[in-house]
Amino acid sequence: MIALPSNVRVWLACGRTDMRRGFDGLASQVQQQLGHDPFDGQLFVFRGKRGDLIKILSWDGQGLCLFAKRLEKGRFVWPQAKEGAVSLTPAQLSMLLEGIDWRMPARTWRPELAS
Repeated sequence: MIALPSNVRVWLACGRTDMRRGFDGLASQVQQQLGHDPFDGQLFVFRGKRGDLIKILSWDGQGLCLFAKRLEKGRFVWPQAKEGAVSLTPAQLSMLLEGIDWRMPARTWRPELAS
């Protein structure tokens, strides 16, 4: 995975996206349905009907980049909302890309006493 800056905004496009769409179709969806500017350096994540494929659209300052990932087993965890967008942190995006449920990650430990 390509390293992301810690301050990058990540948006999941709720609902289903036609995964035949490419750069222009996804950029248009960002503008018209999500109300964001696809050329401002944020990441926009889309999931198809089957749930095993996602695409990420981003602007790197020189052009649009389109990344795709398909899971061989399982589905990507997605919000229940049918429209709009959900904001994620870069850490949540990393969990999503690994097939982990990013909505309620379980902590492995909890500090008991401050030093």
